[in-house]
Amino acid sequence: MFLYIWKSKDWELINMLDSVKTSLKRLKNFLSFARGFFIRNNPIKMFVNEIVSSLKEMFSIRQKLKMAQYRVNYHRHQLSKMESLIAENNEHTFLKGKNLNETR
Repeated sequence: MFLYIWKSKDWELINMLDSVKTSLKRLKNFLSFARGFFIRNNPIKMFVNEIVSSLKEMFSIRQKLKMAQYRVNYHRHQLSKMESLIAENNEHTFLKGKNLNETR
């Protein structure tokens, strides 16, 4: 009863079982590689770190703006001092508006 001649359908079934077995083995390997990747590069942790850093950036933007305004005002003041020194020591009259008006 258990011994009978192998038919082509039986060979197809064996081949199909082998292909299913290899596919499951490949799927298992892929899942183990994916698990290792997610352990090394945790996307949830990276997402949380990005949110925290952007919140820190948002809360410190006013302080950065004040520092930038201070720097701009400081350089503007330095530029006006340099322009006034150049105008005082320059012989062209269009730069010495104050002195020219005082001598009239």
